[in-house]
Amino acid sequence: MFVDEIVVELYAGDGGDGCMAFRREKYVAMGGPFGGNGGKGSDIVFKVDQGLNTLVDFKYKRIIKGNNGENGLGKGKHGKNAEDVIIPVPEGTIVTDYDTGLIIADLTKNGEEVTIAKGGRGGRGNMAFATQNNPAPKYAENGEPGEYRKVKIELKLMADVGLVGMPSVGKSTIISKISASKPKIADYPFTTLKPNLGVVKASDYSFVVADLPGLIEGASLGSGLGDKFLKHIERTRVIAHVIDMSGYTNDPYNDYLIINKELENFNKNLLKKKQIIIANKMDMPKSKENLEKFKKQVKEPIYEVSAIKGEGLDKVVNALAKILKELPKSELYDDEKFESHVIYKFKEEKPYEITKENETWIIKGDKIEKLFKMSRLDTDEAILRFSNKIRKMGIDDELREKGAKEGDIIKILDFEFEFRE
Repeated sequence: MFVDEIVVELYAGDGGDGCMAFRREKYVAMGGPFGGNGGKGSDIVFKVDQGLNTLVDFKYKRIIKGNNGENGLGKGKHGKNAEDVIIPVPEGTIVTDYDTGLIIADLTKNGEEVTIAKGGRGGRGNMAFATQNNPAPKYAENGEPGEYRKVKIELKLMADVGLVGMPSVGKSTIISKISASKPKIADYPFTTLKPNLGVVKASDYSFVVADLPGLIEGASLGSGLGDKFLKHIERTRVIAHVIDMSGYTNDPYNDYLIINKELENFNKNLLKKKQIIIANKMDMPKSKENLEKFKKQVKEPIYEVSAIKGEGLDKVVNALAKILKELPKSELYDDEKFESHVIYKFKEEKPYEITKENETWIIKGDKIEKLFKMSRLDTDEAILRFSNKIRKMGIDDELREKGAKEGDIIKILDFEFEFRE
């Protein structure tokens, strides 16, 4: 099963809780804090595996969870870090943040790794908080929550050459003749239901060709299968138009114009790629006549072949190898060429936002909520420490500016407390 686009939810592991403990040994008075730190939660990492060519594994696993770090223990023992969750993906995988539409990673090299969701750090035990002024702190941290991220995973095949054309023009036959690929071939439209990749070897050079399902007019808008597979052309360096020159059921030049129009509608930058034309079915009676008319209307290099007989294909292979040797490899998401795509960058957001609902002041924000979750408010000392932290963040001052008064209810997540001067 070929799957090239899917949405999954990622839950990185939470950090382990820090431990609050004290030394209790015979003949050792005032032993001091002895609680260890929690371990780090597991990251969720995508790693390229060149043996894969589909995202089908994600079809049956839409939610991926990391493991939590171990909690810290007494006697200064730190919790163990959780092992990262490594997810294999094919070459050409693009990971996009589902909510923002911004790109997190474009994975193109075998073995390349990118952390998509970060595991939480372990909470600190009370040993870590000991200072000269407070040698025996009575508080410890909870582990940091792991990152949650909903992402769209998309595969854009890593091919040097993309064969495009109307249905049944001979693309599958060509790739079966010039490579070891064995696509399904039949004499009816839309035989090819998924892209086929084949490695082609010239005398001293090898390259990858993709046979893409047939395009029809309106493909870029969803007609036929084109809207599902046009994206696989974006990585190719050369576009090879396969044109049926027989003219029995088609006008070769009109087919050429339709295909180019669909490429332009999908992504105008596709027309900037190097193109060649493979004039197929040259063994048919009217093909020579149609080709002469066609040559007067186009400027692209044309190669005459009969795919079914295997004639002329060696010239196509050698020509493609020569072109590819001279063409530099470029990144898919080049800021100068693809202004609409922005590589995802993590930005610092405001740590909190204050609103008022039904006489209750609500404090929201990733940073303040994370601080709250990591604060273990089970001792007076821990509560005082948390209060000092939110005061230093400017929350008290902003509440006063917004009109908060003594005794007003303040709420962070499910925790409520009174505002005190």
